[in-house]
Amino acid sequence: MKVFVTGGAGYIGSHTLVQLLAAGHEVCVFDNYCNSSPAALARVRQLTNRDLTAIDGDIRDADALTRALADFAPDAVIHFAGLKAVGESNAMPLAYYQTNVTGTMNLLAAMDAAECRRIVFSSSATVYGEARYLPFDEDHPVAPTNPYGRTKAMAEGVIADWATATPAASAVLLRYFNPVGAHESGRIGEDPQGIPNNLMPFVAQVAVGRRDKLAIFGDDYETRDGTGERDYIHVVDLAAAHLAAIGYAARAEGCQAINVGTGQGITVKELVAAYERACGHPIAYEVAPRRPGDVASSYAATDKAERLLQWRTALDVDAMCASSWRWQSENPDGYPGGAED
Repeated sequence: MKVFVTGGAGYIGSHTLVQLLAAGHEVCVFDNYCNSSPAALARVRQLTNRDLTAIDGDIRDADALTRALADFAPDAVIHFAGLKAVGESNAMPLAYYQTNVTGTMNLLAAMDAAECRRIVFSSSATVYGEARYLPFDEDHPVAPTNPYGRTKAMAEGVIADWATATPAASAVLLRYFNPVGAHESGRIGEDPQGIPNNLMPFVAQVAVGRRDKLAIFGDDYETRDGTGERDYIHVVDLAAAHLAAIGYAARAEGCQAINVGTGQGITVKELVAAYERACGHPIAYEVAPRRPGDVASSYAATDKAERLLQWRTALDVDAMCASSWRWQSENPDGYPGGAED
């Protein structure tokens, strides 16, 4: 199958490329590298011994998207490209709407012009907002509490309406929980720009000496050890979910929202302890006040993914932390400055 991948040089995109190429798919990546590096694509080529097409482009550029899809003529699209930091979305809401919503509309229009009818969308569990019950299932009300979540929910709605209006269209909306870890080779992994927004890359930078200590925001929640509990999923398992979703989209029609998680929660202290086992030394941390809006627990119901995609996770928290440490210790400063190595 020919697969067009927006944002393919990013963290989740690069791991998915490895699996797409290993499965024999032909791939074209469309990325502006605003939060990624071309070096990731060079390493994907090395890991798979397969080539791919790479186009430097921005999903806000409708003409460039249309040309790229017309030239490649894909059978399916995986749409990763987007802005993804909750805090930044509060400060820059228009940039988030322009990229995440208008960019998605541009992509669908380009798909129509290229007569491509299958899309897998990189969505987020942030669309659910505050938990009314746990675990989150796909019928949970969608009520995001920040601009980032709202742009993801709006993009989902646009894709669902497109799928309804487009004969023989198939769309899979993958709602990620908390992707972590890295490829087992240590060659590709998460390389956040600036201060990490998520827990594991921050822990990794403390472990490797780039940061002094971790702040744990609150230790008085109603969880096993008082710290917040989240559903962390290994990025390699998440990449496998995209491969399964492409297969599902090839045989199904309509639009399906599907959670992608393990179905189990891991607390902050449990994650820190697992990372200490991986790196072999203590992780310095201090307890800080709770952050506004944080909840005690969040984890996924995964029945739908198992039923429709025949997919489930295979890698545990120790595998997540061991792979993250291998990536971080071998690449303490992340990817080299954009140059292929």
